[in-house]
Formats: sequence, C-alpha cells, structure tokens
Amino acid sequence: MTTATDTVATPTTTALTHISSLVTNDPSLGEGPLGLIQDAAVVIDGDRIAWVGETSKAPATDNRVDAAGRAAVPGFVDSHSHLVFAGDRTEEFNARMSGRAYSAGGIRTTVAATRAASNNVLNANVARYVVEALHQGTTTLEIKSGYGLTSEDEARALSIAAAHTDEVTFLGAHIVAPEFADDPAAYVDLVTGPMLDMCAPHARWVDVFCEQGAFDGDQARAVLTAGKERGLIPRVHANQLSYGPGVRLAVELGAASADHCTHLTDADVDALAQGDTVATLLPGAEFSTRSTYPDARRLLDAGATVALSPDCNPGSSFTSSMPFCVALAVREMGMTPDEAVWAATAGGARALRRDDVGRIAPGARADLALLDAPSHVHLAYRPGVPLVSAVWRAGTLV
Repeated sequence: MTTATDTVATPTTTALTHISSLVTNDPSLGEGPLGLIQDAAVVIDGDRIAWVGETSKAPATDNRVDAAGRAAVPGFVDSHSHLVFAGDRTEEFNARMSGRAYSAGGIRTTVAATRAASNNVLNANVARYVVEALHQGTTTLEIKSGYGLTSEDEARALSIAAAHTDEVTFLGAHIVAPEFADDPAAYVDLVTGPMLDMCAPHARWVDVFCEQGAFDGDQARAVLTAGKERGLIPRVHANQLSYGPGVRLAVELGAASADHCTHLTDADVDALAQGDTVATLLPGAEFSTRSTYPDARRLLDAGATVALSPDCNPGSSFTSSMPFCVALAVREMGMTPDEAVWAATAGGARALRRDDVGRIAPGARADLALLDAPSHVHLAYRPGVPLVSAVWRAGTLV
C-alpha cells in the first residue's frame, strides 16, 4: 500500500542506437564467434540487457541515445588484480629497466608499506584504481589480498576489497612472510589454518603463487586444498617465471584459472585444453619485466580457453588498462583482434565462472563500453589511444 507521500520508482528503458559494430559475444545474435551486429541497437531495462538487434528493428523505449556510428563491446572483465596495497616500486622498476632481472622477492617491499598503511589509505587507493579501470571500460574486477601476510592484515585487505567488488580472492600464499623466511612450513601452516579461518568468510576465491621463490607444488596443493575445504574456489599463479607444477595442479584441483602460463610444456597445454581451467594471460607483466610473452596462439590452437588481464600491481605490471593488454596480445602473443577482445570480455567471465557479464545479450548485466572508433579492431589498431568514450555498468552511464 502506498500513500500520497510515497515515491514510486518508474522503470525506464534506454535504447542505444546506431552502433556501427556491436560485439555481443553471442554467435546466435550475430556474425561469427563475436556475434557481431552492424548498425546495432541495445535496449537497457534497469540493470539488464533487454533486447539486442539492428537499429531499424529496435522497440520503443523511454530514452534513446545515438551512438553516432561508434562501436560497442561488452564491459571488460578483469579476473586478476592486486589493488590493496600502499607505496610503489619505482626504484625497482627503474633498476629492472637498467638490467636487473625480475624475481618474486620484490613483493616484500610492498608488504612493508601495506602493513604500515591505514585502512583509509588502502581503501582510497583501491577506489582510485577501480575508477581508473572503469574509465577504460572495465566493469567487472577481481581483487586479491596478498600484501599483508599476517592473519589480521590479510583479513582487512579482503574486507577493503569486498567494498569494491564481489570477486574477492584470498592470496595469503603470495610469498612466505618475512617473519617466516627461515621456516616456510610454519607459514604454510599459518595460511592453511588460522589465517584461512579468519579470511575465508570475506572471500570467494583462494589463490597461491606456485613458483620458485614463492611456494612449491606440495605447498601450493596444501593451500588450495585447505581453501576448497572452506568453500573457496581455487585459482593459481602458475608458470610465470619458470616451468613448474602450477598449471597441472590447477587443472587437477579444478581451479577456475591458471594465471600467467608463460612457460608451458606440451603436457601443460594439453591439460588446459582438456580441462575447464581458463588460461589467464597477463601481458602487462611481460611488458613491465622485459620477459618472454606467453604463446597464446599455441594455447588457442590446442583448444584452451584464454582470458586476458592487466594484472594491475605495483611491482610487475602497474597498469589497469585492458585496451593496452588487448593490443599487446595481438602484437606480441599471436592473437587476432577478435580473439583478444573475446579474451578480455567473455574469457574473463569464464575465468570468474560468470555468465551474466562479458556479453551483450538479453538477460546479461547491462555492462558495455562505447568506443570512439567504428570497430573493436581499433583497440589493437590504435594502441595507447584512449578510445573508450562512454561506459555503462549495470545499466548506469558512468
């Protein structure tokens, strides 16, 4: 029952029309794997996509927005970021660009700065990078902990991340905490016991850096298994710096994604092709460390599912730009522009086990980016140019 003083919200619908080329990621709606529609329209009803098709067939709506021949893509889905941190590692980057090799040990610098920072500082930093990514078309974002490495600091990192996204990942096993440098087994016991007990209620995912200088295969298995027992879904930092057990461990344990995948054996590639684990490639890390890029072509030709992410973090990839990573993937990793755009949208959604994002189709969340270009190919064709001219997230123009 309502009274004269009640305010009753009136649902509104908006049609975005005259989209030169619309990437739907639904082959049933348009041409090819991207489901491309020319001179397209999208109808938004609340926070959902209500209709997709040609502009000439668009239904009547309360509002209309003329895209004026711009292309549109689904909002980018970033399934790998490390945004809860303080400080930066400019000196380390400068030294690396002067010839020093990258290693996992630099994370300790960020751990010290993050532990010393207040909640307000950490929250403000996360908010800044979330907005920065949003302005570049990223509408879904996973955020990890991993720079606290005490039970209390990891729990507060997850709590801060949860204020900005539903996709929160516990990464207490980023590196061995400095206090446990001489007893890594005791640190694994902490991570799989009291730390996980404190952190699991704040997270959806559990992750581990399975790498030389971080955690070996047995330690990674212990962390991921303990996380699964507490209801968290595994993801793995795998095979970034060297060949190792990370990828096959990820597939064996049913991880949603194996991230980095830079150094792969034929057995690793076969495992990814035959399983449901997504290979999430992070070309910003290779760009920022002058390392060998992952071979996306090899993975795609084998039948693996590939996602892209900027891997925004202060040490090895301080970028939040998915368009930049699309361009890198095309130029350096053997992907076509279509494959790279799919990996940055639908691929990321697969890596987060989501079907409501990463596509523009009826029922999906109304997330899309309008490009100041006639085609999604321009994301690779015009690297470094800020092409994202407008972003809708959950039906709201942001």
